[in-house]
Amino acid sequence: MTDANNTLDNSQLPDAEQLLHILATKLKPLLKPNTALVGIHSGGVWIMQRLLVLLDDVIQLHQIEHGTLDVSFYRDDYTQRGLKAENRPSQIPFDVENKHIILIDDVFYTGRTTRAAMNELFDYGRPASITLIALINRGGRELPIAPQIIAADLPLDISQRLQLTQLANGSLALDLTPQHNSARQ
Repeated sequence: MTDANNTLDNSQLPDAEQLLHILATKLKPLLKPNTALVGIHSGGVWIMQRLLVLLDDVIQLHQIEHGTLDVSFYRDDYTQRGLKAENRPSQIPFDVENKHIILIDDVFYTGRTTRAAMNELFDYGRPASITLIALINRGGRELPIAPQIIAADLPLDISQRLQLTQLANGSLALDLTPQHNSARQ
């Protein structure tokens, strides 16, 4: 994914709010009894919070539980990245054992964040299944892990970093910045 055809600028990015609604539509059929949502900090948690509102009727109907993960300590590049200032404790207030977990992330890149999240989830118990959903698949996968549900494929050059941001009014936006070698996710 390093050719010049994949270099975009912020004006070419899709609308994060529209992508959120696409993701909600695709997620809805997966919400069944014995399912739980788990958002990965920070962007995955923001998406999960919004999905909880958008899909409230189905979530209430099936009593879908939810939690959050901060995978910083589980990353294989922890020694290179160090501890981020915004680390938050993971909160899984339900029994993971035999649950169908829907893991939520914002931008899927190498698969390393997902691998770290799965490692942490197994510390809580053995889920029946894990389904990964992401707002965007940016390409660049390094591990045999991929999201089962995405709102958009957006191939990017390796020199670019796609970031989900939460605006003051709670809405979501995408921002493209130069990639730092140690920031690959």
